[in-house]
Amino acid sequence: MTTATTSKFSAKRSKPSYFFSILGVALVLFIIGILGWIVINAGKLEEYLRGNVEIQAFIRENTPQREVDSLKAYIAAQPYTRQVEYVSKDMAKERFVKDGNDDWSRVLDYNPLPASLDFKVAGEYVNQDSLSAITRDIQQHLIISEVKYPVAVVDNLNRNVRKAELILLVIVILLGIVAIVLIDTTIKLFMFSNRFLIKTMQMVGATRVFIARPFSLKAVLNGLISSVLAIMAIVALIFWAEQALPDLKALRDNILLGALFGSMLVIGVSITYLSTYRSVVKYLKMKLDDLY
Repeated sequence: MTTATTSKFSAKRSKPSYFFSILGVALVLFIIGILGWIVINAGKLEEYLRGNVEIQAFIRENTPQREVDSLKAYIAAQPYTRQVEYVSKDMAKERFVKDGNDDWSRVLDYNPLPASLDFKVAGEYVNQDSLSAITRDIQQHLIISEVKYPVAVVDNLNRNVRKAELILLVIVILLGIVAIVLIDTTIKLFMFSNRFLIKTMQMVGATRVFIARPFSLKAVLNGLISSVLAIMAIVALIFWAEQALPDLKALRDNILLGALFGSMLVIGVSITYLSTYRSVVKYLKMKLDDLY
């Protein structure tokens, strides 16, 4: 087989190889994007759950309203408070009945439920040490009879979050390694079909930079195309998932999604470029007989 024939044969083979290379890289980036989306949603879900942990400070009977307002202002000014609400005795009864409990009005001629100051704490304070310190602080006020928060919920939340973070970290590391290897392998297979073309260019006197430039530019373009295809697929998946599960819309963070898509672009272009350049250099260093 002559050199010219070999060059033509390699050029013909490279055309479908471009398609499979782009498709292979896009598929790997799509998997990375799905994992990234899951990580983002898991973080937003954790933030939502932590942000809805509520502390109830029950107020003693016959406490003057000005003292209640003073304590409410004190709680609102603390760094651990997200929002605070005064719940009167009547409001407490309405909520009690609304939750499906029996109305005791026929049996009792008074409301046994106390008024309270209910406040949600900032996410970074949702741990037993911080919540215990907050409870002690509020209980120092004489108008407070009792302070409650969901101890079991907080324990389970912190324990499960730590497990989930560890599992996701392991998955991210493993998938990251696998993704890099798969993309690198895909590019190497594509470059393998162009090895004779690379060698032919070297044999006619082309420099390494001249030979590598078209392949590198093509690699960058292919990386961009693969990344855009993967991002489009992820966006379609997100919209479909949010249609099927409307609650997912509340977890969407467009800023983090933008960062995820930007990372996919960088990963797609960087790995395809570096893998392509390494392959070009590899085949330039090989002897002609070793290419067969």
